[in-house]
Amino acid sequence: MALSKDDVLNAIAEMSVMDIVELISDMEEKFGVTAAVAAAAPAAAGPAAAVEEKDEFDVVLASFGEKKVGVIKAVREATGLGLKEAKDLVESAPAPIKEGASKAEAEELKKKLEEAGATVELK
Repeated sequence: MALSKDDVLNAIAEMSVMDIVELISDMEEKFGVTAAVAAAAPAAAGPAAAVEEKDEFDVVLASFGEKKVGVIKAVREATGLGLKEAKDLVESAPAPIKEGASKAEAEELKKKLEEAGATVELK
């Protein structure tokens, strides 16, 4: 009679910690692997499968650097804000410049702002 995975898991659940340690040691010997390798394989597959590719990014101005005027111009161009609003936004760094942007749009905006002298983060 073959045991199902559930039968094995239920049997392990009823074991003491010392019995489980011995079982792991016996499995390492029998199969020629270490528990770290055996445990890492499911762990590596699990989180990787659960992580989804982000498709929306927030472009956040971390700092305007030494070229505030250039950064204000880049922010105005990207957002369509007026001079005073763009200046206030830049001076309030860290501040979100654009929220919910596509990956390509966020990277392009980041590149333009960094070329203007700003420090930018994508979140």
